[in-house]
Amino acid sequence: MTYIRPKFRHPGLPKNELGYTLAQYEGALSTLCAGCGHDSISAGIIQAAFDLNIQPHKLAKLSGIGCSSKTPTYFLSNSHGFNSVHGRMPSVATGANLANRDLTYFGVSGDGDTASIGMGQFVHVIRRNLNMTYIVMNNGCYGLTKGQDSATADAGSKNKSGHVNLFESIDLASLAIELGASFVAQSFSGDKEQLVPLIREAMKHPGFAFINVISPCVTFNNNVGSTKSYDYVREHIEGTGTKDFVPMMKEITTKYAEGTVQGVKMHDGSDLQLHKLANEWNPEDRISAINAVKTASAKHEILTGLLFIDRNTKDLHHLIQTAETPLNQLGENVLCPGNEVLKDINAGLR
Repeated sequence: MTYIRPKFRHPGLPKNELGYTLAQYEGALSTLCAGCGHDSISAGIIQAAFDLNIQPHKLAKLSGIGCSSKTPTYFLSNSHGFNSVHGRMPSVATGANLANRDLTYFGVSGDGDTASIGMGQFVHVIRRNLNMTYIVMNNGCYGLTKGQDSATADAGSKNKSGHVNLFESIDLASLAIELGASFVAQSFSGDKEQLVPLIREAMKHPGFAFINVISPCVTFNNNVGSTKSYDYVREHIEGTGTKDFVPMMKEITTKYAEGTVQGVKMHDGSDLQLHKLANEWNPEDRISAINAVKTASAKHEILTGLLFIDRNTKDLHHLIQTAETPLNQLGENVLCPGNEVLKDINAGLR
């Protein structure tokens, strides 16, 4: 079995203004569970980069640890990439951005990577308004460690083991708005018509752009009583070692109009209520955005669309007044101008 894509492509594939086909923005074949919403998000990133005519070598993709953080392998294989320590992707992104401001920065994280171990990093990358797109692939569980509730799991929700979550969830979208993020959106992995335009706008935004994407995990079907659960398979298998079995599932997709509510059936039989913002929504009022998200949450709905945008934002480079030339391109004569220049600087500080 191979995870390398075949190089053959149809000669008539459409090209963007750079002359690239969509295939030139792809990565390796996904090794995630069949039907995982994360693959739909990866496809959306590929489409957005293609539509924006981004040169792959001018984009840097970064991630932490988790199912979501594996996805940069599956898109933009010709771009720079860095898979960081769990929860520390924002620090790596900040250092890279300060060294080379000419690249487009794209961070991918999960609800565990961001809302738990990486929460402190998430808070401060928002404060600094780093010029990057930050996507959280939010499935409410720790998929790599067999589905425990994450910090974004709703209170009262039941995980695959039948355990009911007692704790209130962390709402990353409203938190980002309250902390001062200059672009905040929310979407569903199965709604390509909404997700791709949001990713495009996030990548064009001159500051920190956050998108929280609800992305169903197919392992939610591993509930007590299922003949396809891990426990059932292990109890009915004979061999020298145990094997994990994840059933083949159909990807969950949906399509609905602005200003309406759509119920979506999850793999475990539960219902997800999505509320798409109306076209007349004003995304430039931060207080209104916070209230709208909280109101939707009280109704057990997930508000999707562009929640908030600040069009007059200033990113980290403008705030700390860095040089227009990327630091990695500055010569020694600029970085070390000599003793006399240093004396003048010190004198000006006295």
